[in-house]
Amino acid sequence: MENKTDVVILRGKIAVAAVDFHSTRIYALDQDSHDRPETVTAQDPRGLYHNVYHRAGNPDGTYEADSDAYWKLLCESLHEANGIVLLTNGTGKSNAGHHFAAYAEKHFSDVAANILGEVRCDISDLTDAQLLRIGQDFVGMHPKRDHGDSRRGAI
Repeated sequence: MENKTDVVILRGKIAVAAVDFHSTRIYALDQDSHDRPETVTAQDPRGLYHNVYHRAGNPDGTYEADSDAYWKLLCESLHEANGIVLLTNGTGKSNAGHHFAAYAEKHFSDVAANILGEVRCDISDLTDAQLLRIGQDFVGMHPKRDHGDSRRGAI
């Protein structure tokens, strides 16, 4: 299962991962905001992941996680990063970041150890540049500013 596009080199860098149950966008913290992120997509041959919440035969109302193959592929994509900032948009049982972190703790402890923190934001409505900027802000990295004059790149 290779559901990855636009692979981003993360060796020795801090990664920003916008985690959803269906796909994850991965950025290197120092990449240009115009560069495309790496995208890891959950394989869904039976069409079940469009609705994570299942009522039939599920009296306790728990959310069913995506396949372990998706979480494994995501861990493999992030294992070279020195740090990981998770961006998620859910709360409680619907938080894909929590599902990912639990899987990483159980199966990829080195990846789990590199998780720096989690930021809740509306990842589906934010642009790539905005998501990258949220990750940069989390670690205190300020982008170079364009002041509109000869001070290009000054902070």
